Amino acid sequence: MSEFEVEIVFASPDRQSLKCVPVASGETVADVVARSGLREDFPEFEIDGLALGIWGREVDRTRPVKEGDRIEIYRPLEMDPREARRRLALSGRTMGSADPD
Repeated sequence: MSEFEVEIVFASPDRQSLKCVPVASGETVADVVARSGLREDFPEFEIDGLALGIWGREVDRTRPVKEGDRIEIYRPLEMDPREARRRLALSGRTMGSADPD
C-alpha cells in the first residue's frame, strides 16, 4: 500500500483550518475526515452532517481519495450570495466595499 498526503480544509465564520493528513491507498473521504481532528477542533459544528467536496466539487463520502486531492468541508450558507449582493446594491455598496460614512 502506498501512502501520500492530502489537504483537508474547513472554515467557520471566525477561523479556518488547513491540515495535511497522511492517507493510505484505498482510503475514502470519510476516512480522512474522521482522522483529521476537525471534529475536535470545531465541536460547534456537526462535521459528519456537512457536505464534502474536492477542489470545489461536491463528492460522496465513500469516494476514494487520490494523491493531490484537497478535501473541503462545506458549511451551509447563511444567505444566498446573490441575495447578499442584491441587498448590498440596494444600499449602494458592493461586495468587499467598506461601509459608506
